Amino acid sequence: MEHCTHCIFISCVFIDHIFMAKNDLKILGAWPSPYVMRPRIALNIKSLAYDFLEEQFGTKSELLLKSNPIYKKIPVLIHDGTPICESLIIVQYIDENWTNSGPSILPSHPYDRAIARFWATYIDDKWFPSLRGIAAAQGEDAKKAATELVVEGLVLLEDVFKNSSKGKKFFGGDTIGYLDIALGCFLGWLRVIEKMNNVTLLNESKTPGLYKWAEDFCADSAVKDVMPETDKLAEAAKVIMSKMRAQASS
Repeated sequence: MEHCTHCIFISCVFIDHIFMAKNDLKILGAWPSPYVMRPRIALNIKSLAYDFLEEQFGTKSELLLKSNPIYKKIPVLIHDGTPICESLIIVQYIDENWTNSGPSILPSHPYDRAIARFWATYIDDKWFPSLRGIAAAQGEDAKKAATELVVEGLVLLEDVFKNSSKGKKFFGGDTIGYLDIALGCFLGWLRVIEKMNNVTLLNESKTPGLYKWAEDFCADSAVKDVMPETDKLAEAAKVIMSKMRAQASS
């Protein structure tokens, strides 16, 4: 009996070794990047181990340039030596490649998937640029106008949340889904913008659903270890902006 148990143990170790070898995962990224958070959250949802290879702001490693020669940007997922680029494409790849690990990230119905992708594109192309517009605004009037634009976007996303969540915790229902990841990765920077500009963006009275959603999202086990602390992120933001100004003037 002991011999059989020992054989089973050795077999399990061997199978685990083979499984890990087939799923050699690395993320090229930087911890302050909201886009890098996306694949990290997706991998956590799927309970997949990975190596996080930190890229330094202002420099591009040889591995990054080799892995993403077109855009030369993070994040990059390297799976068994093969690179996959662009944050939301990586999330979709993770969901489709590991269907038997953890809950599904994208909605099951084609229409719901299309809607989720539409609003994820809106977040990247419209809403987040307006959030960055607050930091770039010169003067109180410009800052007020930029703030109103961000809040208008959040009110719009409040309705999207109500329609998508159907009364549950997340856009994806009971568990974090594609649209949760698309928007939730920006919560750290939203808090930094609020703190550094003395404004309130995510308002409990105007967007109660999103306000509670943000709390639930940040507290989730797949998110809490990769969501940066506001003060730490604010310090990083100051350094990044200082380097950007220095590069622009040189």
